[in-house]
Amino acid sequence: MKIDIHTHIMPEKIPNWFEKFGYGDFITLEHHKPCCAKMIKGDKVFREVEHNCWDPAVRLKEMDETTVTMQALSTIPVLFNYWAKPEHALESSRFFNDHIAEAVTRYPDRYIGLGTVPMQDIDLSVREMERCVKELKMPGIEIGSNINARNLSDPSFFPFWQAAEELGACIFVHPWEMMGENDMMKYWLPWLVGMPAETSRAICSMIFGGVFEKFPKLRVAFAHGGGSFPATIGRIEHGHHVRPDLCAIDNAPNPRDYIGRFWIDSLVHDPKALDFIIDVMGGDKICMGSDYPFPLGEHHPGKLIEEHIKDSKLRDQLLYQNAKDWLGI
Repeated sequence: MKIDIHTHIMPEKIPNWFEKFGYGDFITLEHHKPCCAKMIKGDKVFREVEHNCWDPAVRLKEMDETTVTMQALSTIPVLFNYWAKPEHALESSRFFNDHIAEAVTRYPDRYIGLGTVPMQDIDLSVREMERCVKELKMPGIEIGSNINARNLSDPSFFPFWQAAEELGACIFVHPWEMMGENDMMKYWLPWLVGMPAETSRAICSMIFGGVFEKFPKLRVAFAHGGGSFPATIGRIEHGHHVRPDLCAIDNAPNPRDYIGRFWIDSLVHDPKALDFIIDVMGGDKICMGSDYPFPLGEHHPGKLIEEHIKDSKLRDQLLYQNAKDWLGI
């Protein structure tokens, strides 16, 4: 069995909210040739995607070819629409969530749904999260690593964390709005350098802000192997010790004490890096994740684990058991 907790999907047809609402960077799809479409952001081309990004049947074929048992489906971060007016972001969130729920309904043995919510409005977010869990039967939701430059530790998000804990909803945190998107695009540096840093930012903010302390039953997983957090935990811990006046102002415990309180995915692309995150984060807190179907993902999901991890118990943990624990299934 292999459960992939980090995959993205979008509908084949998306309403033109840019025209409807008259502003913003809402995404639409322009199907300009067979099995391929341009993502139009506002009125400009954002990127090109293939049909495995929207067609559940195509995904199934590729899952079978790579022996993936189940995918957790989540939206593409550029579709979060956190910058939009809350009521407009709610409309788009509901549309994407209904699409994911439909795919899960069609293939319940192969797909698990993770919703998206308009995090710029906590009341609307909680309401849509409740709909995802109670009506659409999703185990949880995906959110961004920051919300319009606000860290996930911002007290305004505490009602959201409380609701997620009470609902038993798992949370998948994905980096977006990385550093360098406006000033170091050359060499793809925002994706290669900014994304790992952004994920660490999210983890550190939740630790330093006391989120895991205040809401101990939260089940949170972070994308891309935890970003740069595992490799820099020594620096983070040292900073906490030598400058508590800066780091420990909201939460006193050592940051290292929170290892084991959250999950990360396995997307590190390197056997030594995989060994390292297992050693630092624990073999019971890493879930297989591929970032399917995008170029920076693991193109044969789970292959690094299957080929590199010789211990069968640990291999099973990484490939599916830890995912079950995080998803609550």
